[in-house]
Amino acid sequence: MKIKLDSIDRKILELLQINSNITNAQLAQEIGLSPAPTLERVKKLETAGVIKSYHALIDTASVGLGVSTFVMVSLKAQHKESMFKFIDAIADIEEIVECHHLAGQADFLLKIVCTDIPAYQKLMLEKVANIEVVDNLQSMIILSTFKDTKIVPIPEP
Repeated sequence: MKIKLDSIDRKILELLQINSNITNAQLAQEIGLSPAPTLERVKKLETAGVIKSYHALIDTASVGLGVSTFVMVSLKAQHKESMFKFIDAIADIEEIVECHHLAGQADFLLKIVCTDIPAYQKLMLEKVANIEVVDNLQSMIILSTFKDTKIVPIPEP
């Protein structure tokens, strides 16, 4: 559901995407409101589901996750039951950090992070490839990343 955002809401979203640790007082100063209405607006955006959560962005290499991949997954059948079996099967695989349902060449696109190639190979052979509804997997190892942002543009009305 699309929510109507005014210029102050858009500015709040822009600022929180850049730094979710900003204090309410700092945020209020940046947008030109006092702290109480600023907090009220942030709470409204959270309640409406516009702001879904706050996270720390981790440098994967610094914590020993040296291999990142994209995997295109094709299912044996393209019906709701297969889709939900696949989603349930990957839900608890922590190395799968993103899962996108697609239209086109593949049914799903996964982003996977692992410590190294042997760990990635083990994950694929023992977990992902063994999901009963999976027909085909195509892996793409990420060599380097030039843009990786979680900041989305907030459109004008």
